[in-house]
Amino acid sequence: MKALVLEEYKRLVVKDVEKPVIADNEVLIRVEAAAICGSDVHGYDGSSGRRKPPAIMGHEASGVIAEKGSGVAGFDIGDRVVFNSTLFCGHCDFCRSGSQNICETAKVFGVSTDDYVLQGAMAEYVKVPAHLLFHLPDSIPFDQAALIEPLSIALHAVNRVRLNMNDTAVIFGGGTIGVMVLKLLAISSVGKIIVVDIDDEKLAGAKKRGADHTINSAGMDIKEAVFGLTGGKGADVVFEAVGVPGTLNGAVECLRKNGTAVLLGNLTKTAEMPMQMIVLRELDVLGSNCCSMEYAGSIGLLESGQIRLDDMISLTGKLEDGPQLFDKLYNHPEGILKVVLFP
Repeated sequence: MKALVLEEYKRLVVKDVEKPVIADNEVLIRVEAAAICGSDVHGYDGSSGRRKPPAIMGHEASGVIAEKGSGVAGFDIGDRVVFNSTLFCGHCDFCRSGSQNICETAKVFGVSTDDYVLQGAMAEYVKVPAHLLFHLPDSIPFDQAALIEPLSIALHAVNRVRLNMNDTAVIFGGGTIGVMVLKLLAISSVGKIIVVDIDDEKLAGAKKRGADHTINSAGMDIKEAVFGLTGGKGADVVFEAVGVPGTLNGAVECLRKNGTAVLLGNLTKTAEMPMQMIVLRELDVLGSNCCSMEYAGSIGLLESGQIRLDDMISLTGKLEDGPQLFDKLYNHPEGILKVVLFP
């Protein structure tokens, strides 16, 4: 089968590789669409340490079941499906309590480290254990279905905090996850949504998608701007979807007393935090990792039409276009949200 292989950092090649052989509890999915995640781009140059060559990347995908193991029930050959990007065991304490995202043995498709290699979906086929599968309604196109994974991540983050009527919510980051959070907040009970970024094009897109206010942090004091927009009170909740020290501290500083910061971004491993501010203002700081039970809800939001994802797709191409599209995302990402490949 054809696959897009990271042969060395910053060098992707479309080549023939061995077609996966499934076990009794697995299905073989013919991939119809695979989206490029920001973590794939960070893996492309080796900066994340989680895409060690050679590797087939890709964990945001949709497709059709081409083969099924003898022990698979509830799914048949020809079914349209999506799958959880995290391979969880289903048996540990966390999995049994509904927190599959922090499974004791969790692995992510398309990740290659010293600890494990789990080949991804930027290929003609990918094998997936049946307990990760979800039926995909006919009304959802494959390209939008490939974005159900990041939508589920955003939904998990939104579900981490209690949103009250007329709350002010601030989103740091106008990229894919930030925009997904924006779309979810736009159909929630919050009263005011503020998006912070340094890219004017992304901020303009946020305005079109439901943001009440935008702040370009490159030329404006974020805390002063947020407090000015909230009558001096500060934000009730902040979603930090970047993951660098500057935005992390900015997120905490613009909160009101008893406010909540939900941290989704993890671009850097460590960051200093304004500890006295967190303690004295009794702020809640919550981590949000991937998703757990949100796939079904995300599918429902798309099927009902409450959420649309077609406006998220900036570029598309065939698998053979993958090297050029990765290069564009890496070197000239301005204005690009999602890129989808069609194997």
